[in-house]
Amino acid sequence: MKFPGTRLLARVALALLAVAALAAAVTGCSAVDNATKSDVAKTKVGDCINITDNSMTATKGEPIDCSSPKAVYKVFQTSDNKTECPSNEYTSYTEELVSGGTAFMCLAPNFKQGSCYNDVGTSPYKWVDCTSKDATFKVVQRIDGQTDELLCENAEEFITVPDPKTLFCIAKP
Repeated sequence: MKFPGTRLLARVALALLAVAALAAAVTGCSAVDNATKSDVAKTKVGDCINITDNSMTATKGEPIDCSSPKAVYKVFQTSDNKTECPSNEYTSYTEELVSGGTAFMCLAPNFKQGSCYNDVGTSPYKWVDCTSKDATFKVVQRIDGQTDELLCENAEEFITVPDPKTLFCIAKP
């Protein structure tokens, strides 16, 4: 004996199962996609980094908005393999990935005019308050698009970055 609407009910049930299977497949794919994203460096070319610990053996940093005075460095180049940065103006930096891997970066100084920094010579630069005893230099002038040190009129020293061309005129804090 057949009941009216049985075939319709079976078709609706099959359609619901198909929709559930599709939803499970999409969710599974995005979970796999998110798992592989942990292998990618958090920091990309153009992002900025605040150095929170500039010891010679264990430099630590955190991503930060590039407009902040604490955004001491801008990522110039990234690599999966350890590489030498193109010149002395860039700082090597290593970022540990969630997966246990490592991303290697070259950082360009991103000093702000009027801000002070600590330079111990053997470690990366670190932002410090200008009233701090750790302040070793102050950026009295930043000139983007130029590397001609003769433009530094009221400075004791200068730092140049070739790419992107930037001139930092510095003095004692």
